Amino acid sequence: MSDPILSFTDVSYRYPDGTNALNNCSLTIRRGTRTAVLGANGAGKTTMFLHLNGILRPTGGHVQWEETPLDYSRRGMRELRSRVGLVFQNPDSQLFSASVREDVSFGPMNLGLVKEIVRERVAEALLAVGMAESADKPVHNLSYGQKKRVCIAGVLAMQPEVLVLDEPMAGLDAAMQTELTAVLERLHASGMTVIIATHDLDFAYGWADEVIVLQSGELLAHGLPAEILQQEDVQDELGAAPLVAEITRTLSLIGIDLRDKGYLPRSKNELLKAITALSRQEKTS
Repeated sequence: MSDPILSFTDVSYRYPDGTNALNNCSLTIRRGTRTAVLGANGAGKTTMFLHLNGILRPTGGHVQWEETPLDYSRRGMRELRSRVGLVFQNPDSQLFSASVREDVSFGPMNLGLVKEIVRERVAEALLAVGMAESADKPVHNLSYGQKKRVCIAGVLAMQPEVLVLDEPMAGLDAAMQTELTAVLERLHASGMTVIIATHDLDFAYGWADEVIVLQSGELLAHGLPAEILQQEDVQDELGAAPLVAEITRTLSLIGIDLRDKGYLPRSKNELLKAITALSRQEKTS
């Protein structure tokens, strides 16, 4: 197992109106992993994310960076937010500069970096999300999907160790979701820890190394997708099960147990490959 990078110890949070958004949550996110955070609207996903980079401070418990409680001083928060980049669900709430280049430059400039380094970081970040050719475009002329990628670039220009994205696939068509997934895979392959809130169980099942399931501000489950997302209480809370898991279970009911034969498909492509391989084995036996 990799080392812990962010963790909650009995974290609770009550909003000023009295709403309990988190209640005694304890969990650990490990360096270099892909984590999907699941739960119904109001389960506490966004509140959890606002704690990860110090926008909110717990009313109870502790948030730790590498097992050390967060330092909520101005200096401590500046350092944390250079390490933990947060991308909000609505890109229009995060973009405010006239051009793409100006917007992506904002974060590293606030770090006090010299102009040459800022230019290098901006160029690298835009290249990473496939927006290098749009650097001088006005932000308001971009499509919704392009705006989301510029938001990610703005965070990447800070060179964080952790990338946190709140519902990044929301509002994107299938092609845009595929493009964004490819961007996230490249970032993860480079060593970045990636945390995503999503309602897409099929995406979480196939993409994540671990899943976290929140229920009314409490931690319902945390672990491997193939185990957690097949638990009855989790499926009841989420209102569904991943389609690949359902198909795998149905096949077992008719005598085709993929697990017994060494297959544990977590995506449509893996499922098709497993069925094809078994079919070939049957023909040659």
